[in-house]
Amino acid sequence: MTGFLIYFDYPLKQINTMAYRRKIISFILIILFAATAFIAWRLFGTNTDFPENKKNFYIKTGSSFSTVVSQLIEEKIISNPVIFKMLAHQLKYDVNIKAGKYTIESGSSMYTTVKILKSGRQTPVKLVITKLRTKEDLAQKIGNNFECDSAAVMALLNNNDSLLQFGIDSNTVMTAVIPNTYSILWNTVPAKIFRKLDTEQEKFWTTERKQKAALLNLSVQQVYTLASIVEEESNKEDDKGKIASVYLNRLHTGMRLSADPTVIFALKDFTIKRVYKKYTEFPSPFNTYLNNGLPPGPICTPSVKTIDAVLNAPSTNYLYFVAQPNLTGYSNFAVTYNEHMGYAKQYQQWLTAYLKNKQAADSTK
Repeated sequence: MTGFLIYFDYPLKQINTMAYRRKIISFILIILFAATAFIAWRLFGTNTDFPENKKNFYIKTGSSFSTVVSQLIEEKIISNPVIFKMLAHQLKYDVNIKAGKYTIESGSSMYTTVKILKSGRQTPVKLVITKLRTKEDLAQKIGNNFECDSAAVMALLNNNDSLLQFGIDSNTVMTAVIPNTYSILWNTVPAKIFRKLDTEQEKFWTTERKQKAALLNLSVQQVYTLASIVEEESNKEDDKGKIASVYLNRLHTGMRLSADPTVIFALKDFTIKRVYKKYTEFPSPFNTYLNNGLPPGPICTPSVKTIDAVLNAPSTNYLYFVAQPNLTGYSNFAVTYNEHMGYAKQYQQWLTAYLKNKQAADSTK
């Protein structure tokens, strides 16, 4: 009987050991599967924690890998820096940092984020230029939108040696800026940003536009400068051509332009609404009350429509214009000084009455 029990005892132990081993192996496989799933989830699952649909992430030139990781954590673009560092090391991103502006979508995985940053696929900056009055305005706009600061931009705009290659100087530099929307990478240096602007203005000045400028006996820079004065004089498109004709007639007859906007520009006080005689005596090369011809450079960046209004100005005998006595923004044009003074008197009488009534109305509020 004892032998019989011993005979069956050995196979049972063997069976139990095999079952135990299978359980251990199954447990290990489950752990490995769970770990793999966890890592896969960390690598390929949602990894962002910011509330926006997307976020722009900026990497400055010369940034170290540790700086980038710190920024990613601070801006809640990655939630597990340890795994991010491991993945970045495997993909060799930690030794290949590329400066720029990158857009990270909400819900992006860690793998996707690393691939975007490593590829250097930047999101271009949309530099929207409308009307700017000064070089400082342009420098500030660029400084606010790009990695370079406004001081570096101003250094370029005031450097005649650097501007010589573009055929302009520190006075005419703004003639290279055509109002438009420009797509430029965030970490582009000032010289290359300006090169982009200059390239676009070269495209703008087609053969047809250059021929029209020549017929006016003006260079393209002079047309741009005249257009900047017209831009400041009126926002009525159908008046701009006639205003341009007034200034063209004054230029061709040797009259001073006597343009109020040039005085305001010379004073650098753009809050001025009415130009009094004392203002017209301010000494400046931009003051066209004191100096003959056009100012040495533009007083703003005129729109394309205004530039074309100058190029296509109608042929008139007008030498004067003054605002109409209403709030429409249109002007009355005159050939003779006496006619002009009649229109001016009408406007002054209307303006005095308008301001008086407005003051009375404001006092009753």
